[in-house]
Amino acid sequence: MFKHIKDSQITITELMLPSHSNFSGKIHGGYILNLMDQVAFACASKHSRHYCVTASVNKVDFLNPIDVGELVTLKASVNYTGRTSMVVGVRVEAENIQTGKKKHCNSSYFTMVAKDENGKNVPVPGIILNSEQTVRRFARSIARQEQAKNRSSKFKSSEFKMEDHLDALKNQNLKLEL
Repeated sequence: MFKHIKDSQITITELMLPSHSNFSGKIHGGYILNLMDQVAFACASKHSRHYCVTASVNKVDFLNPIDVGELVTLKASVNYTGRTSMVVGVRVEAENIQTGKKKHCNSSYFTMVAKDENGKNVPVPGIILNSEQTVRRFARSIARQEQAKNRSSKFKSSEFKMEDHLDALKNQNLKLEL
């Protein structure tokens, strides 16, 4: 079975309150991450029609701070489907209510896994790719998976050779005491 991406997209908008702020008066990054996880869950669950869990989050860069009083909109879309997993792209934008000015605050990729009532992984419907953008997003998800595999195997403790990495440490802010 295959589904159109637009059929499971989710958008939520929330007003940022003082209770969401950190000590510098900006919205706490952890609060935004919580909202991102919620919208990724909703999107993945809507697509799969199953309860979903977060398996991983790929790269969260906070590009612009969010102020109290701004409207934050989170948009989630399934970018990739595997057998039991989905990659959900989440984009966060903040809008100043007075000026209408919008800013991109971050984007991230959540790998979500569909579960049955016994907690076992279940197959998910595939997605229908119907534009260059959807093909690009799907292909990019495959590339990110490959990069993650290479990263984790290169630094596996049983295979790590310190000598191979000492040159990379030379101009870093550290003191080696081996």
